[in-house]
Amino acid sequence: MTEFPSDDLPDWDLLAGNAERAPAGIEYVPAGAIRDLRGRRAMIGVPGLGWRDDLRIDDTVIQASRTYVPVLPEHEWYRAEAEQTEVFAPLVPLERVWVERTSSTVTPTEATDLVARLISLDAPPARPPRRAKDVMAMTGLRVVRVAGPDDKTSSDERDLRAVTEPYNSAEGDICIRVCRELDWYRWAWSGQAPKTLEVPIHLLWVE
Repeated sequence: MTEFPSDDLPDWDLLAGNAERAPAGIEYVPAGAIRDLRGRRAMIGVPGLGWRDDLRIDDTVIQASRTYVPVLPEHEWYRAEAEQTEVFAPLVPLERVWVERTSSTVTPTEATDLVARLISLDAPPARPPRRAKDVMAMTGLRVVRVAGPDDKTSSDERDLRAVTEPYNSAEGDICIRVCRELDWYRWAWSGQAPKTLEVPIHLLWVE
């Protein structure tokens, strides 16, 4: 394997023809503004208090003239879908649920100082994509695989999880191995190791 000295890492922007393309970032919108909720990623919480993510939701139900959203931890949702089983989903008031969706208006930010990172507590903040090469502790994070500079037909690939930290491949590339998110969760409930794919780090972004 080729070892790169710390001061002599490849310039991935040059290798990609200086045409880096970031995937769309993540924004959160009130669940009441979305028609089809089933299977969507969501965040719950109370403005001014805080937020809880890694959840999936179902279509609304009405009880005692109030609208609720069934909410499941994501690992339970994946297992229920894979094994076609019924699970109990707690009901959360509609106004306390925000739905995740991709948005091209949410772009990478170079802000690193604390003041630039300050947010409003009125709603969940957007999540700009982050270059995998800039992120520490990659294992388990949600990642997006973007098409290479010579691939004009492929679209961004989501619902992936990183299963390693960066390493040198047999070809001397700096890579990270990823797997499908379903297989990531199945690994926990069944012990079945997932099939993984080696991806050059410059093609990976953290959601």
